[in-house]
Amino acid sequence: MILLEPLENKTVLITGAAHRIGAHMAKTLHQQGANIVLHYRNSKDTAELLQSELHELRPNSVFLVQGDLLDTATITHIIEQTIQQTGQLDVLINNASSFYPTPVGSVSEQQWDDLVGTNMKAPFFLSQAAAPYLKKSQGCIVSIVDIHADRPLRQYPVYSMAKAGLVMMTRALACELGPEVRVNAIAPGAIMWPDTDMDEVTREKIISRTFLKRKGDPHDIAKTALFLIKDATYMSGQVLTVDGGRSLNS
Repeated sequence: MILLEPLENKTVLITGAAHRIGAHMAKTLHQQGANIVLHYRNSKDTAELLQSELHELRPNSVFLVQGDLLDTATITHIIEQTIQQTGQLDVLINNASSFYPTPVGSVSEQQWDDLVGTNMKAPFFLSQAAAPYLKKSQGCIVSIVDIHADRPLRQYPVYSMAKAGLVMMTRALACELGPEVRVNAIAPGAIMWPDTDMDEVTREKIISRTFLKRKGDPHDIAKTALFLIKDATYMSGQVLTVDGGRSLNS
C-alpha cells in the first residue's frame, strides 16, 4: 500500500513567498506533499532559488507567479496563472505585507494606499478571485494578520488598522464562503525582527513582555498554517495567536 503525504495532490498559493515567513511556510507545506505556487513581486532571484531548492527534493512541484498586489488587475492574473500551471487551487495563503511606521501627522496618501492595499485590499480581491476554485476543491484560506490588529502598535496606526481589517475580512469571508471554504488567520508576535534596524534594547523589551521570555521561530507559524490546512476541519472565522503570550501581557 502506498502511503500519501498529508497534502499530496494539493496546490497551495502563497503570496510574498520568496523569503521570511512565506518561504518557511512553503518549505513546510512542500515537505508535507503539497505543490507550491510562490508569488513574488520583485524578488525573482530569491524565488527561483527557493524553487530550485524544493525541486531537488521533488521535481516539478513548485511554480512561480509574479505580480504587484497593488494592481487589482494583476490579482486576477495571479489566480489565472496559478490555475493554468497547476489545474487547481486548494489553499490560498495571504502572507504578503508592507510594514513601516506612519506617525500621525506624517502619513502620505501613498503610504496609506500601500499599507491598506497590501494588508487588506489585495487579500480580499485575491480571495474573491480564488473563491470559485477553492469552492470546487473544498479548500481554505489562511491569512497572516498581527497581534497589533487588536492592540495597536505605537507609530504604526495605518498598518494596525489594515491588519484589523484583515481580521474582519477573515470572519466575513468565513460567513460568505462557507460551507465549501474555510477561512482562518494566524496572528504572529515576535517571530522575525523587521528588515529595518531595531536596536538590542528594543528587542529585549519585546521579548521581556512574552510569557515564554523568548522570540518565536518562523517554523511556529508554518506549523500553525499546516494545522489550519490539514487538521482544523471544523474551524472557520478564527484567528490563532502565536506570540508566546505577549498579547495578554498588558
